[in-house]
Amino acid sequence: MRTTFLTRTAGLLNHQLESACAGSSFPSSSPSSQQPQKKACISGLEPALTSRFFARCYHARRKPFSGPGVPVVSRLTTSRPGCLRPIATSSTNMNFLAKEKEKFEAPEDLGLKYSKDEILRFMIDCMMAVGTPKPNATSLANVLLAADERGHYSHGMNRLEMYVNDVKQKICEGGATPTIEKESVSTALVNGNNGLGPVVGDFCMELAVKKAKETGIGWVCARGSNHYGIAGWYSMTATKQGLLGMSFTNTSPLVAPTRAKTGALGTNPISLSAPAKGGDSFVLDMATCVVAVGKIEVERRKENPIPEGWALDKEGQPTTDPKEAMFGALMPLGGPETHSGYKGYGLGMLVEIFCGIMSGGHYGPNVRRWMQTDRPADLGQCFVAIDPSFFAPGFEDRMSDLMDHCRNMEPADPSKPVLVAGDPERTHVEKVKKEGGITYHVNQIKDSWKLGKALGGRLGYLRTLPHLLGRSSGSCSRSRFVSPLDDLSSPIKPYPLLCR
Repeated sequence: MRTTFLTRTAGLLNHQLESACAGSSFPSSSPSSQQPQKKACISGLEPALTSRFFARCYHARRKPFSGPGVPVVSRLTTSRPGCLRPIATSSTNMNFLAKEKEKFEAPEDLGLKYSKDEILRFMIDCMMAVGTPKPNATSLANVLLAADERGHYSHGMNRLEMYVNDVKQKICEGGATPTIEKESVSTALVNGNNGLGPVVGDFCMELAVKKAKETGIGWVCARGSNHYGIAGWYSMTATKQGLLGMSFTNTSPLVAPTRAKTGALGTNPISLSAPAKGGDSFVLDMATCVVAVGKIEVERRKENPIPEGWALDKEGQPTTDPKEAMFGALMPLGGPETHSGYKGYGLGMLVEIFCGIMSGGHYGPNVRRWMQTDRPADLGQCFVAIDPSFFAPGFEDRMSDLMDHCRNMEPADPSKPVLVAGDPERTHVEKVKKEGGITYHVNQIKDSWKLGKALGGRLGYLRTLPHLLGRSSGSCSRSRFVSPLDDLSSPIKPYPLLCR
């Protein structure tokens, strides 16, 4: 009886609240901005949660709001934290870090080439500075470093700030570990528990590899995950153990389906890695759109135009301006319909089925928008490992034969030999090894320097200026970003730095 009374009373109060909101207005800078704010007053709260809030207030013998001159929604959402949650009606972005970085001016003489160890240390320190445990920070840093080492700069250090921001704002749980919700001898459903994507990905692929070695195939789907870096990292994990590896993930709805003007699917990458003889391997790692959004970000950072056919502006028209592209949509693999863009659209749907649909996570247009930090991403991902020994013998021999045949074909342009998937990345890895470090664009280095300064300076974890891997003007400098876990009583032991 009492519960029924409370439910009815709460419902009535909720109805009165909506009526009051409909007739109210909030302070605004211009009359034109008042209407959306009044609408938000009604739609910005979940009715069920509002009713629950009033019921809890009754039980607690507290008034739901008090005090003159305080907007209704403000009083509700602040009088008892946790009782009432606003619906996410607007997105936030990386304003927190952006504002912090604006306080600093990067030196002009920063070096451009850095050792892999130092890059790894910097990224781990940045993640630990916002509370990420070292093992999880290391998993993330390994994936980002691999992207830069393989020449995919869009998914390396360029992505670091996004992860830092998500963990800092508690949108992603930096310390979370995945859990298995359902499994068979060959399959598993994993909950990433809103953890870092690379932590979830490593867990899932290791599980898939284990099952594949026992049964011939391991198929693992995950939900509750986040951006996991380059898809190839996980497929290559399987190949290092003699298996075929496949990895897929859905992403924010950045890609416009063929004939549409706005995005509904993610870049939804596909990766397949297969072992060949002598340590050789086939490593396919591709987005199902013309280019990943990170490529556009890199060109925007370099202040370069993008090729026509990469993206649409907000009106659905092709654009070569990377800034306009960021407010528009990417084009599916193939580009316009006349160039078979519907095939890329179909591949994007395939990934969505494997990831969001099969895992029960968010899918398609339901995934949060790119760079939003108002709610968890809840990405769906899929990891597959296959043991070729369960099939016809001689897999690696045939794989090498096919790859070598393609490589040895006469090229149409003698200066451009025929390659197979993974060759460009291997070439870049060898280049990094020969040069002794990874070379970055100056704008990337300046931005990362500011990130390190903003994190260390604000949190008080620095004893010296946080020059990203040091400054260089023909000779090495030995400044360093100090980890919050460093022993502050010990003398600084500078890391070896590379110079321009």
